Amino acid sequence: MKFLGVIPARYASTRLEGKPLADIGGHSMIEWVYKRTLLSDLDMVVVATDDQLVYDKVKSFGGEVVMTSEDHPNGTSRIAEVAGVYSDFDVIINVQGDEPLIEKEMINALITPFLEEPDLSMATLKHRIDRIEEVENPNNVKVVTTKDDYAIYFSRSPIPYPRELDMKNYFKHVGIYGYRRDFVIKYSQMAPTPLEVSESLEQLRVLENGYRIKVLETPYKIVGVDTKEDLERVRKIVKENKITI
Repeated sequence: MKFLGVIPARYASTRLEGKPLADIGGHSMIEWVYKRTLLSDLDMVVVATDDQLVYDKVKSFGGEVVMTSEDHPNGTSRIAEVAGVYSDFDVIINVQGDEPLIEKEMINALITPFLEEPDLSMATLKHRIDRIEEVENPNNVKVVTTKDDYAIYFSRSPIPYPRELDMKNYFKHVGIYGYRRDFVIKYSQMAPTPLEVSESLEQLRVLENGYRIKVLETPYKIVGVDTKEDLERVRKIVKENKITI
């Protein structure tokens, strides 16, 4: 079984223009993501972009990169285009291009269930939430699962309802995904669904169409970069902890 890591990287981010090229400790953010992803057990890693500046930057540090259409409505559609090109891979691991401190163990954790479960279509990660403020923040997507770790629901609202607050019941969804190659192509062709639109959470389309998502717990709480403040926080972490690539 062959595993391909795909890192979507759009230049035209609404909240932080040019985000993939943002400098972190002397290297672009996309280089951080790419080189840290290479440390995992993936067979190959490729950046998927629709911007020439990002394409050229990846080429400049020796990375694999593919130019994709500018017309994709979402990240899954872009992943599906890449999946169609790299047809000799069995599983696609989607690593977000704005998580420069991604840990290889997180990626490897998503590889394992596909080796163990032949019928698995999709998998993702979660980590425990330890503060009520995180539970109440709609920017933090919460997930509840079955006893055998399949998603019941994802929501921006606090789930489960905190009638008797017990913090051990709260998990934040971590936006890194694994898909069977043929499934991500099928998934990208599904029409948007009511709950997906209501919550603005694309993964709900999978559940609403009757498919299952494996959700594995990780101890890692990495910092994604959505804003200038997030970027400064990552720069501080890198500097204070002397992290290099």
